[in-house]
Amino acid sequence: MSDPVFLVDAVPAVGGFVLDGPEGHHAADVQRLQPGETLLLTDGSGTVASARVTHAERGSLRLDILQQRTVPAPDPKLTVVQALPKGDRGERAVQMLTEIGVDEVIPWAASRSIVQWKGPRGDKARAKWTATAREASKQARRARLAHVAELHTTKQLVARLRSATRVLVLHEEADAPLSQVDLPDSGEIALVIGPEGSISPDELAALQEFGEPIRLGDTVLRTSTAGPAALAVLQARLGRW
Repeated sequence: MSDPVFLVDAVPAVGGFVLDGPEGHHAADVQRLQPGETLLLTDGSGTVASARVTHAERGSLRLDILQQRTVPAPDPKLTVVQALPKGDRGERAVQMLTEIGVDEVIPWAASRSIVQWKGPRGDKARAKWTATAREASKQARRARLAHVAELHTTKQLVARLRSATRVLVLHEEADAPLSQVDLPDSGEIALVIGPEGSISPDELAALQEFGEPIRLGDTVLRTSTAGPAALAVLQARLGRW
């Protein structure tokens, strides 16, 4: 089994280090790591250190930092625009997207989204998505955390995606399958996932100015599963899987 990953504000240099706080509690009291076992520390931005436990006590571990390295950012960057779904489907989508390898998730307030993020409720909902991405990144042993962006309106989304290298809009009436569209070697590939009620004609027209509608197959997937399914196809096509 690969070494567990723990997040730190700054990855320490080679030498002694104490892992405490919430991560230290999880390592020492929940996972019960013992002297001689190894783990990884990361700042979530690509810097990673391998370490060996030298002493375990309640709530913390003393470590010997063995080596530090930097994991480059994936290229092309993979971004998924996720229209707000009902219930906890958004968190499930973020979890799966993170485990599969998304770099950024953009929450989208589509016109047909039933759920709305407003005021404290919206802040709480985004915080849940961010926490889900953080924990899923650790579970997947990622050196770089998946980023959850601020909520985007359709106008903000159109402005944001104009800078992407390739924009692919999942739509059930599209002709081109995702397995056959051209993909760039670098830059940013953005997948747009609509809400349960589908992307409105006006939204589709705005996105088509620079994006291409594509489909996954003959079946219609839920908004919370369409993104992970499409991202898996991209990972395979890019040679990462």
